[in-house]
Amino acid sequence: MGGKGNGRGEASSTARDDGNPAIWAGYGRLLKLLRERAGLTQTHLAEAIGYSVEQVASVEQGRRPAKADFTRRAEEALGVSGELAVLQPEVDRAKLPLFFQDFAGIEAEAVSRCSYDPLLIPGLLQSPEYARAILAVRYPPLDDEAQEQQLEARLRRQVVLTGKLSIDFSFIVGESVLRCPVGDSGILKGQLHRMLEMQQLPNVDVQVVPTLNGAHTGLHGPLVIVETTAHRRYAYFESHGESMVISDPAKVSILGLRYGKLRTQALNADESRRLIDRIAGEL
Repeated sequence: MGGKGNGRGEASSTARDDGNPAIWAGYGRLLKLLRERAGLTQTHLAEAIGYSVEQVASVEQGRRPAKADFTRRAEEALGVSGELAVLQPEVDRAKLPLFFQDFAGIEAEAVSRCSYDPLLIPGLLQSPEYARAILAVRYPPLDDEAQEQQLEARLRRQVVLTGKLSIDFSFIVGESVLRCPVGDSGILKGQLHRMLEMQQLPNVDVQVVPTLNGAHTGLHGPLVIVETTAHRRYAYFESHGESMVISDPAKVSILGLRYGKLRTQALNADESRRLIDRIAGEL
């Protein structure tokens, strides 16, 4: 089966009339229930966890998402363990762009993830400054709060790189990505150094397709292929706020072969590391 959505017949995160994700409202109702059971007012809870009353009220009303730190402190103050934390991944996922949320759920079950990015540094490797510079040029523009929410969600996703070293990551980027001055030269230099740092992880491979290669298999566009713990494989594409998840085994197999061919056309890990380091040194 191919098409929009997660390819698994599951519903994507729904939004309320005010445009906020339903999971934020569900978390808020549970927080209010636990707070009232503990005999605390919003003011008492705010004082106990070091947040403003307005912040507590906004979370309870589903107008703002709870951060992991908020959840941890609230559970300690309310004398519970896990009731709110179990919802945190869904709360965080709902901060991501809507078109990506379904695939983020598949990605969370990955044992391997392979990607090719010809235009930008892949999100899992982005530095905060680089990610912020990308979000700043989104159109239609995001307001400051939406930018911060998406930035936080993007950076929290990166824990998968170090959280479970059993997940194997392969990143292929075009050489032009390494030279595109997103933000400014300082931001790009910091981003390249971050890539070099991530390359040192035992479960992360980064390869570069040199510009001088000319025509190559990756000219079809960006691609992500994921294999889950259930050993099901999915392919994912996105462009201009639209996305597609493909789960048809025959189609995914062809895309997997295409990705394998692209790996042979890219520089190996050591050559890629030297190229990234050289470009960073030129900035």
